Amino acid sequence: MLEGKVAVITGASYGMGRTIAELFADEGASVVLTARGKDKLDEVVAGIQAKGQKAMGIVADIGSTEDTKRVFAETVKAFGDLDILVNNAGLGEQTMIDETTDEWMQQVMNINLAGPMRYIREALPYFLPKNDGVIINVSSVNGERPICGAAYTATKGALNTLTKNVAIRLSDTDIRCNAIAPGATLTPAHYANKAGEQPGGDKMLEFGGKYCNWDLPETEPIDQAYACLYLASKMGRRVKGQVLQVCNGAFL
Repeated sequence: MLEGKVAVITGASYGMGRTIAELFADEGASVVLTARGKDKLDEVVAGIQAKGQKAMGIVADIGSTEDTKRVFAETVKAFGDLDILVNNAGLGEQTMIDETTDEWMQQVMNINLAGPMRYIREALPYFLPKNDGVIINVSSVNGERPICGAAYTATKGALNTLTKNVAIRLSDTDIRCNAIAPGATLTPAHYANKAGEQPGGDKMLEFGGKYCNWDLPETEPIDQAYACLYLASKMGRRVKGQVLQVCNGAFL
C-alpha cells in the first residue's frame, strides 16, 4: 500500500513509533526512523533490513532545530525523496498544574508541540513543489479528555488544533495533514503510567481515572499503526484535518 514511498517516523525505536515503521516497511515504504538512543534504534533498523526492506536510523533530538533539518537532508540524500511524515515522538507526564515548573512546562512543550511544528515546517519545502505529501501527528485522547499532566494535555490539545490549521493552510493542495489520537496503548510509556512512574507520579491518576472506562481492553501498538496506514495510503486520500481517535471506546 506504500510501495515506493519514503516515510520519516520520529520516536521510532520502541512502542508505537517502532510498530508504525515496521508496518510501513512491510507495505513497501523506505522508512527513516529517528530517536535519541542509538543502540535501540540500530536494533529496530537491523530487524527491518533483515527482512529485505529499506530502513535507515538517524539519531536526533526532536527538540533540536539543527537535528530536524539534518533528518530531512539525510533522508533525501539516502532515498531521493520524502512522501510521508509521522510525528510520533513525544514526552508523557502526569504532573499536576500546581506542581508544574516553568522549566518542565517548556521542556514538554518543546518536544510535544514545537517538535511537530518544526518537522512539518521542514517537510513542506519537499511536499509543496510536487503538490503531494502526507503528515500524520500522533496526538492522544488527552487532546479532548485531559486526564494526564497539565503540560502534556495542553500540548495534545494544541497538536489537534495545529493539525487542523495545517490542513487549512494546505487545503488547496494534495498534501494532507491528519492526526491519530491513541487511547491507552500497550507501550512502555503506558506501563510506566499505570505504575505511577511517569514524571509527576500517580496523583493525576486519582482524578483522571474517573473520566474513562478502564474496564475495556487497551489497544495495541499495531492498532495505532493501522490507523496511520489508513491515513498514509490512498484509502485516506480525501481525509484532511481530522483527528482519528483509536481507544477501543474507553474514552468515549
